[in-house]
Amino acid sequence: MTIHAITVLGHDRPGIIADTTARLAGLGLNLEDSTMTRLRGHFAMTLLCAGEATTEAIQADLEPIAADGTLTVTVYELPEEQAPAGAGQLFVLSVHGGDRPGIVSTVTAEIAAVGGNITDLTTRLSGDLYVVVAELELPAEVDVAVLEASIKRVTLELGVDATLRPIEADDL
Repeated sequence: MTIHAITVLGHDRPGIIADTTARLAGLGLNLEDSTMTRLRGHFAMTLLCAGEATTEAIQADLEPIAADGTLTVTVYELPEEQAPAGAGQLFVLSVHGGDRPGIVSTVTAEIAAVGGNITDLTTRLSGDLYVVVAELELPAEVDVAVLEASIKRVTLELGVDATLRPIEADDL
């Protein structure tokens, strides 16, 4: 059994997800992890699929999806490795305020400084309002109050607001 990473990027249109995943299922691939979104009229999808199909067979089967030139499809085999078991504290960080360069890099640097791992991050620009939502896994030994204070300090300098809260079971 191999794991393949597949990306589909390009101009959004109805049916991309249905067509792509049907083709992968037809090859006997199991969709294990995915993220899919529309970004200002463009579609971005990353899939991790497990199965016996080769990289070449997957690429050939997905080729028609990109035939009109509006999408780019890439396929590559991932090396065998065990995903690290999450043993940390789970949090959601939301940041919002006036748009400006450096919001994501500044806030994520505070998380990285304490050994935190961002497991999902989404940004949206709505007019002049910039919104960041990130899911975090923090090492058990992290002093959350200290991290929260450092995030508040940098977001104050950026002129944006931030909220850090534990992920509850019903959030998952």
